[in-house]
Amino acid sequence: MSAVLPTLTVVMPSLNEEANVTAAIESTLRSFDHHGIAGELIVVNDGSRDRTPELVKSCMARDSRIRLIEHGAPRGIGASFWEGVQAANHQFVTMFPGDNENDPIDALTYFYLTRDVDIIIPFIHNVEVRSLPRRVVSSIYRFIVNMSFGMNLNYTNGTVIYNTDVIRQISPRATGFFYQAEILIRLIRAGYLYAETPHFLSQRGSGRTKALTLRSFIKVAREYLGLAWYVHVSRRYGETGNVIVPTSATYRRLARLQIE
Repeated sequence: MSAVLPTLTVVMPSLNEEANVTAAIESTLRSFDHHGIAGELIVVNDGSRDRTPELVKSCMARDSRIRLIEHGAPRGIGASFWEGVQAANHQFVTMFPGDNENDPIDALTYFYLTRDVDIIIPFIHNVEVRSLPRRVVSSIYRFIVNMSFGMNLNYTNGTVIYNTDVIRQISPRATGFFYQAEILIRLIRAGYLYAETPHFLSQRGSGRTKALTLRSFIKVAREYLGLAWYVHVSRRYGETGNVIVPTSATYRRLARLQIE
């Protein structure tokens, strides 16, 4: 693409990822260079008890594009992402986890679409890399979210790319793994343009996922019920009359349609 791409902030929540975080940081920085993106990387150390923060600081000494936010105790992936959003300096923001499960170069393949949409939602093309129990849980979760909130999304987690000004218009309630679904539901119901793109997932380098724990399930269920209440009972989100952010692609698209 010949035109200059928008700028990007990557937020990297990390909890006890000493075996993966250095590789995750390096692959993210390579993706900036590969795609010609002016970017920054904000690592959020979510109360790690291992060498994660020391390894991040070592990387910071070699590259000025890296910043570090530290939590004294774990607050959750959603809270970590949201803190990174508030600290972001660039036009778009996304999340790459510190477990190095995502290929950043692949994840940013469709970044050029940010010229025309405010949200880019990846879906996993090579689902076979995940275990059967993980695939079953993901399918059930996606079905419940889509049916409950009138969505038709292939995936509601992962490395979603957001217009920074747009996402800052909301204050998510979810701090756990439901945070991504909540943000998507609220922004899509508000009328923002989005695109779904295929994404290839890599095998986790080391350690175990923190998404399939009993604590995570309970937190997701609680946050899902809270959003369902606000959407369907209180009717606070997704009503007509939402103000579209002037710096968004959606605003520009609507303005062109009015002129035509």
